[in-house]
Amino acid sequence: MSQTLSTSTLLVIALAPLVGAVAAGLLGTQFGGNVIGRRLSHSLTILGVFVSFVLSALTLQSVALDGARFNETIYTWMVVGGLKMEIGFMVDGLTAMMMAVVTFVSLMVHIYTIGYMEEDEGYNRFFSYISLFTFSMLMLVMSNNMLQLFFGWEAVGLVSYLLIGFWFNKPTAIFANMKAFLVNRVGDFGFILGIGLLAAYTGTLNYTETFAKSADLAKLMLPGTDWMLVTVICICLFIGAMGKSAQFPLHVWLPDSMEGPTPISALIHAATMVTAGIFMVARMSPLFELSDTALNFVLIIGGITALFMGFLGIIQNDIKRIVAYSTLSQLGYMTVALGASAYSAAVFHLMTHAFFKALLFLAAGSVIMGVHHNQDIRWMGGLRKYMPITWITSLIGSLALIGTPLFAGFYSKDEIIMAVHASQLPAAGFAYFAVLAGVFVTAFYSFRLYFLVFHGKERFDQNPDVHHTHDDHGHHHGSQKPHESPWVVTVPLVMLAIPSVLIGFITISPMLFGDFFGDAIFVNSEFHQAMEILREEFHGSLQMALHGLTAAPFWLALSGVVLAYYMYMVNPALPAAIKRRFELIYIILENKYYMDWFNEHVLAPSTRGLGIALWKGGDQAVIDGAVVNGSWRVVGWVSSIVRKVQTGYLYDYALTMVLGVFVLMTYFVWLK
Repeated sequence: MSQTLSTSTLLVIALAPLVGAVAAGLLGTQFGGNVIGRRLSHSLTILGVFVSFVLSALTLQSVALDGARFNETIYTWMVVGGLKMEIGFMVDGLTAMMMAVVTFVSLMVHIYTIGYMEEDEGYNRFFSYISLFTFSMLMLVMSNNMLQLFFGWEAVGLVSYLLIGFWFNKPTAIFANMKAFLVNRVGDFGFILGIGLLAAYTGTLNYTETFAKSADLAKLMLPGTDWMLVTVICICLFIGAMGKSAQFPLHVWLPDSMEGPTPISALIHAATMVTAGIFMVARMSPLFELSDTALNFVLIIGGITALFMGFLGIIQNDIKRIVAYSTLSQLGYMTVALGASAYSAAVFHLMTHAFFKALLFLAAGSVIMGVHHNQDIRWMGGLRKYMPITWITSLIGSLALIGTPLFAGFYSKDEIIMAVHASQLPAAGFAYFAVLAGVFVTAFYSFRLYFLVFHGKERFDQNPDVHHTHDDHGHHHGSQKPHESPWVVTVPLVMLAIPSVLIGFITISPMLFGDFFGDAIFVNSEFHQAMEILREEFHGSLQMALHGLTAAPFWLALSGVVLAYYMYMVNPALPAAIKRRFELIYIILENKYYMDWFNEHVLAPSTRGLGIALWKGGDQAVIDGAVVNGSWRVVGWVSSIVRKVQTGYLYDYALTMVLGVFVLMTYFVWLK
């Protein structure tokens, strides 16, 4: 029998990181007079996230084993015309899994930050930001209504802006955080339109009440068009997901966000914030299941992102940007799964990806520390003997990423590929090709990075800029030998490596083919049968891994690894020859399909005129001129006339009354 979770426990889970963030932000910075030092600042924030993680893990246990659930309003903010604005929590299998993943990855990042940001002047401020982000993400995933969802959605965007531009003296960081902010506003415009349409036609913002009216929504058309209302709503909601989860063409902000410190790349741009869009679409599955048009749109966008963003990872030399493009590609896989109505497979990959991608980002940061803040993989090589823990954990993360059987990524990626193959939607053919080809591409660029960093000849002394390089912390480094990172960096790597190996094997059965997401995700199996087909073909984790050794994805991944080894270890002259032969393709990839150029030279100038027109004509002329200034001018003009009849003489008022009565009598006689 299901149990009800404790309200106080859920409040502590959400608010504990906020308390740590406020303490470090107010008392540990110049704003509050630096009352507490570095040690107490990081201790308070880590304690808050640790408490949240422990309680989240216990909540997950109660949800998974005892069937515990929670769906209640905590606080009613206001009621407007019958529309309730509330703060509340909904905890089911989907929410409990997200809570555990967010708090665990955040805890590892907090510990890692002690070592990575040790010499940074903004140490306490950084801890405050990442703890505040954890609170925002928890409010997003725990919400039971769209108002709170939107609050968390915007809060993680705000903290992301602060963290990407954390080193605010770097022009590139300021450009990157502004770019992220503006691109996300484009997606959020669609998102709030979708929420507004739902509120207008259902009269509620509560998830449960909205889904109960989904059948009625399916019968409505958007006024003045022949479009199904639910299709428009779902596409608007998905546009929000495209911005937050960096889907083509709103992906352009994520690679540039690598200008922020490495810990936030792991926390925000790999494991949590960018997966908010995936979570939201899975939560809204009762609506998306009503529109095949919306699902086809999701499939196409996901397929483009999965394949074409992977191509960009091949030619990158910055270690963090390679992992960033890998994130874009894997988000495309999750999106494709959503379009195939394999929502559980999408969030399952979300979970496995959170562990191994956070591991790869933190390992990249460890490498950057070990080679004295050089990020160019062309000037690394042979680091395996200098950084053994970073090496082995990076290898584990890479094997999980490419879908090696028995590793976490294998179970989630293979299920996505098979689900898309089983889908009957028209766009599934393109999406299947994209995710299948993406397996080879992912393996190639992942092991290109791995071989160039950890194997081959040592090249860290050959960097032509090594004697002039200053890191992001402002320190100068010469040609020193690499070194392994301190324990506060390596322990999180080991802790993330463990689930990167085991979590898929352990959890695939209950999450994908059990009842874990049963009441959180809805699939119309009559029309969308992909997950039903997969359920029939699943015969256990071990059997799936053994079968995977004979399947096309495994051989495509192996081919990518072998080709990367040959090109960068056996015949290193070959990449340069290929570059010369296909220079045009290389230029297109190097310029990221000219998306940034288009945005800066075509889209921005064309919309600048519209912006100026809205500013001059709308804001200054209509709002300021007519409404604001015009209203007081009209009032002043009327008052200047009316006050002339206020003489203070009784006979004047009597005459006015007589004239008024005469006018009224004349009017009524005229009406007759």
